[in-house]
Amino acid sequence: MAEWRLFDQVGEVVRATTPPELGRPHLRVHGGGLKVWFGGAEAPREHYEAQVVAAEVAGGRVLEIGFHAEHRREADNEAVLARLLAAEPRWRPVLGEETVAGAFLGAAAWRRVSETWADPDLEDREAVFEIGVRLVEYMTALEPLRGAADRAVSL
Repeated sequence: MAEWRLFDQVGEVVRATTPPELGRPHLRVHGGGLKVWFGGAEAPREHYEAQVVAAEVAGGRVLEIGFHAEHRREADNEAVLARLLAAEPRWRPVLGEETVAGAFLGAAAWRRVSETWADPDLEDREAVFEIGVRLVEYMTALEPLRGAADRAVSL
């Protein structure tokens, strides 16, 4: 129950701090996190997410924040990641060395550009702002680089 409230509040931070040039973000809170995307009303297979990852998946309870490519075909996910890696010199200085670009946690066919926070204190009031602002940093760094080709694959 606390995670639902936390991610509702993170969503408000995201709405308030997303730069207008990215467009209107769509948000969906789920039991363990928040999914954010741009474009149509339905969540595409490429989106941003802040979510609690189960301990058995991540080797301990972690909060993951970043971009996901969750297409059915691994090759589609790999193509999305390859385009983002080609632009790594542009996003790495913004997102930092802790950002991992590679296989998704718990789903080998999916890809991510994200980071994990080990054993997060989700009761900390400051966490709402830290998570929301960090998610917007991912959106600001990556969304302009994704281009029309990635959005077409997302639909």
